[in-house]
Amino acid sequence: MEKNNQKASGGIMYRMIVIICIIALIIAAAVGVVFIREIKNSEKKNSDSLSGTTLKSDEDKTTDLPEGTSEDTSGNAADNLDRYDRIISQMSLHEKVCQMFIVTPESLTGFDVVTASGDATRNCLEQYPVGGLIYFSANLESMEQAKEMLSGAKDIQKDLGLIPLFYAIDEEGGDVARCADALGTTSFDPMYLYKEMGTDTAYSNAKTIAGDIFSIGLNLDFAPVADTWSNPANTVIGQRAYSDDFSETAELVAAAVRGFSDGGVYCTVKHFPGHGDTAEDSHYGTASSEKTLAELEQNEYLAFKKGIEAGADMVMMGHITMTSVDQLPASVSKTMITDELRGKLGYDGVVITDSLAMGAVTEMYESGELAVKIVDAGADMLLMPQDMKEAVDALEKAVEDGIITEERINESVRRILILKSEKMQIE
Repeated sequence: MEKNNQKASGGIMYRMIVIICIIALIIAAAVGVVFIREIKNSEKKNSDSLSGTTLKSDEDKTTDLPEGTSEDTSGNAADNLDRYDRIISQMSLHEKVCQMFIVTPESLTGFDVVTASGDATRNCLEQYPVGGLIYFSANLESMEQAKEMLSGAKDIQKDLGLIPLFYAIDEEGGDVARCADALGTTSFDPMYLYKEMGTDTAYSNAKTIAGDIFSIGLNLDFAPVADTWSNPANTVIGQRAYSDDFSETAELVAAAVRGFSDGGVYCTVKHFPGHGDTAEDSHYGTASSEKTLAELEQNEYLAFKKGIEAGADMVMMGHITMTSVDQLPASVSKTMITDELRGKLGYDGVVITDSLAMGAVTEMYESGELAVKIVDAGADMLLMPQDMKEAVDALEKAVEDGIITEERINESVRRILILKSEKMQIE
């Protein structure tokens, strides 16, 4: 009996030892798993930390970020650049500066009148790959010729591997209607005469104009006029305006913007901060406004704000000297472009100038000086400088001399590329 008790006791002891060993092994395994996880987490943290330092892999070392681009520390910097930054990083300063200009084909080629896109256009676009071309009635002889000229320009752009261009025109209806006058597209009375017909008519007129110019090959209209004809003595705007009432202008301009967009073309609200109250014509000399910023915000800004909210693709700066603000033409005024248009109105799209061949600015500045002042003030595109090459050279030199940063140039080019990609294929 005692022997049997001893055997039973020994068996129980053996089982306990086995159980204890198994438990010990389970605990050891669990500790091991936790330890391994901690090592892996530590390695990951170290790896993440290194990605934010100056250490790079061999592949990373070959990739430099374009000026104005923040490095993303989540991986290879090049993989984190968006498509616009990638394009900008591959462009020379000259190419970027040229992208900021819309010029006449005559200014580009040096010919008196251009009615076809041939070798001269090709050679000059290769030297000066501008952001766009603007056409006038003199360039338009017939529907067939106009389509062939524009198609030819697009073929040249593709052959040269250039960023697609804006092909622009002033087609407001009424007295400013290049295509209607030269090619017989739909003719309209001045927009002011439709004001009693409301927003539906403003929309349909704009959509018809857009469809007409799109069918020819144009893709950008410098319309609608967002000025309000508030000064009866004003002749430069007059019946080009949609109304003589600020609130009504705002509603009609917004409808027109939607019409242009639905018609397939880019559109531009003009001439910020408002040209309808001036007595002078900025085409021939200084045109001034005594409006204060507070008065502009209550009145003139209404149509621009509504147009922007409706989806206007560009805002055109007028050359109106703001005597109660800074005594500068709005097109070279940092207060009007950066503080008011971008800051107060919250607009972050493409800002373009009115023609830089107009007396209001040519009487005050040479082409090069004017170009630098415009970009420094915050505009993105320069329309029709009196001397394109001088303007391009001046901007490049301003960057080289540190007057304007290349980051500032990149900022404008980025806005232009984003806008172009909405209706054009950007490679």
